Amino acid sequence: MPARAAWIIVIATSVSLGSCSYQEVNDPVLEVPRRVDTEPSQSLEYDPTVPASPSALRKLTRQEYIESAVALFGDEVLVPPTSEPDFITGGLAAVGAGTTTYSPRGVESFEEAAYALAKQAVEDSGIRSRVVTCEPSSESDTECFGQIFRPFMRRAWRRPVTDAEVAKAVSLAGEAAAATDSVDMGIQFGLAFTLQSPYYLYRIELGDGEELGAYEIASRLSFFLWNTAPDELLLDAAETGALATYEGLRDHAERMLADPRARSGFRSFYHDYLQLAELDSLSKDPTIYKAYTSALGPSSAEETLQLLEYLTFDLDADFRALMTTTTTFVDPTLAAIYDIAAPTSTGFARVNLNPTGPRAGLLGHAGFLASHAHPTSTSVTLRGKAVRNILLCQEIPIPPVGVDTSIPEPSGTAPTMRDRVAEHLQDPSCTGCHLLTDPIGLALEKFDSIGRFRETDNGYEIDASGDLDTVEFDNARGLGQAIAAHPAFTKCMARTMMRYALGRLESDAEAESHIDTLEARFEQSGYRLQALALEIVLSPMFRQVGGVER
Repeated sequence: MPARAAWIIVIATSVSLGSCSYQEVNDPVLEVPRRVDTEPSQSLEYDPTVPASPSALRKLTRQEYIESAVALFGDEVLVPPTSEPDFITGGLAAVGAGTTTYSPRGVESFEEAAYALAKQAVEDSGIRSRVVTCEPSSESDTECFGQIFRPFMRRAWRRPVTDAEVAKAVSLAGEAAAATDSVDMGIQFGLAFTLQSPYYLYRIELGDGEELGAYEIASRLSFFLWNTAPDELLLDAAETGALATYEGLRDHAERMLADPRARSGFRSFYHDYLQLAELDSLSKDPTIYKAYTSALGPSSAEETLQLLEYLTFDLDADFRALMTTTTTFVDPTLAAIYDIAAPTSTGFARVNLNPTGPRAGLLGHAGFLASHAHPTSTSVTLRGKAVRNILLCQEIPIPPVGVDTSIPEPSGTAPTMRDRVAEHLQDPSCTGCHLLTDPIGLALEKFDSIGRFRETDNGYEIDASGDLDTVEFDNARGLGQAIAAHPAFTKCMARTMMRYALGRLESDAEAESHIDTLEARFEQSGYRLQALALEIVLSPMFRQVGGVER
């Protein structure tokens, strides 16, 4: 039997899926739809006949670049900003990184950043003690330069380096040291050379047309679970062949999930999944929203990240609780928005909101409400589209050219948002798309553009009732419960996390087979996100690749 087929069978039969019954815990965070033990909705075996999709060369995202530099130099390093933006494809910067290349200005900014990082490495005593492993006696001390660069290049390039590659860095360092009469300057040039290389700035996980190599698996695994470059243990496992076995890959994945760095890695995934980067530039009209401050964007992003981290690691809870929990994390900025007493004078603290109040789960977070609204008003369309696109993985068609997509202004016959939407839906060219988004957005109309609760709109009581794909609800909390119970919600999470791990979109065959199987295994784990991540690592899609995408 070919090794590849044997690997698939081992995966299909050996993963521990856990119990499919739910543990009752006295915590409002676990208020999710309950179910009794059932047979899995799909086969639990991956189809070995599904061909792997092509791989693609992936740029480091902004956050991956920062975290990789920190892994190389230490927590005290100051990573300079670069001008290269992340590009979103399939809802994720992690996928967009495989569809674009660096711009000329981006290359220049990475050159500047490389020299700034290298300078810190020789001038900061703490960083120097880790990076500069010997002191060159002169510009011709090739042995010492090699001792510095070889391990640094291995960690930076995430693979073994050849004698010729090390010699190139050593030669450059010697020339720079001679020209400047400074061995420290020589070290800087050698380090900067390493940090400007495509082997550092790109994630090279291309494989041989069938499977990834051991170091490519180490890279993919580390960036997936930790959002940074592999540590020495993982590189050593690649060198010894440990990652080529199911048991070795599982053992290292479990080790990494138990490491504190996994929290940072999952935060990066959640940041990408929920498009929290939009909150970095959040802007609202302060003349309309008196409670708005520039701190709202960063604070609201942190609220969502802390709740997801709590669900994933502190509770190892059912992921669907994200939509229904009345537990959250707030600082004074958010406490003012939520009209509750600040639990701490600075920073964040966990709070339990009113269990019968209007705010619960992600749909009650200021970040979700504010980022999918206009600077001067709410938007039922943007909010409804976010639910469809991000949470349910359902595409909303682009409006035809020339169609007026704006909601009518308030009038005597249409004073409320619900009235205005009803008027807008009378236009046949708008009905198809807006029927998918606006009824969802109307459920969130009791929250204004910065996420503050309100009962009225233009002096009229707000009706927040509606239905999601025939499931009726009365308000935002009901909508959250409907999303949590929607079959597309958990499948969307499985698909999104797989896309994030692989940095590409799935093929139709993979979607029909592997993603369905992955979602079934997610279900059997009790919808726990750590279990989903481990399942992705051990799935055929993680290590198998087709030909290189050109």
